[in-house]
Amino acid sequence: QKQLMESGGGSVQAGGSLRLSCVAPGTYFSIYCMGWFRKDLGKEREGVAAIDTRGTTLYADSVKGRFTIYKDNDKNTLYLQMDGLKPEDTAMYYCADRDHACTGGGYLWEGAYDIWGQGTQVTVSS
Repeated sequence: QKQLMESGGGSVQAGGSLRLSCVAPGTYFSIYCMGWFRKDLGKEREGVAAIDTRGTTLYADSVKGRFTIYKDNDKNTLYLQMDGLKPEDTAMYYCADRDHACTGGGYLWEGAYDIWGQGTQVTVSS
């Protein structure tokens, strides 16, 4: 069973930045559809950003212009660069792997993904 390993979470003040990383083993990492999700206490898990086989990206409206999702195929690593963080960005962040190729920017729907990481906590204080 493939395992995803997230890192990079932490505590920052509003306006700060963090970069999350997700190492995903596998020969076909470069073509797999992947995404980042988050879940805060008392809320449902929501899609934040996705990237498809061609590198086309998709973002939730709440993070558009502040977050950037990208891959380093040489390192089998998915990243989420988060700038201009707000207190409402506080959540556990999860990396997700569809384990297949896709187009159209990917998916912000959690049902589209087969493999999940354990999560990394992001806390933004005002």
